Amino acid sequence: MTARARHNYKNLKIWKLGLEIANEVSDLLQKFPPHEKYDLSSQISRCSVSMPSNIAEGSSRTEKSFRHFLDISLGSSFELGTQILVAKHRNYINQEELNRLEEKIAEFQKMTMGFQNKL
Repeated sequence: MTARARHNYKNLKIWKLGLEIANEVSDLLQKFPPHEKYDLSSQISRCSVSMPSNIAEGSSRTEKSFRHFLDISLGSSFELGTQILVAKHRNYINQEELNRLEEKIAEFQKMTMGFQNKL
């Protein structure tokens, strides 16, 4: 990619999957107890939104900088994985919801690392 060329983040599969995860998480957070609004719910929401957001922001940068933003996005996905385990432990989500999200997060991580290696 030249210094002028940039990725169109809306065409990236990793961005689309990250957005899908963020939207699914947002739907799940609706059933969390109100006392979690400023704690676990907020943390889960921020890191899930961070995943596609950092891909979008990084896509406007140089390849080196883009890789850094992909690292941040990847870190957020690992953070989200931990937080949904906490949510399951607290019975805010069920096993099926946990499994579905863990599968999507693992797919996101694999795709993101593969994309990083191609940059």
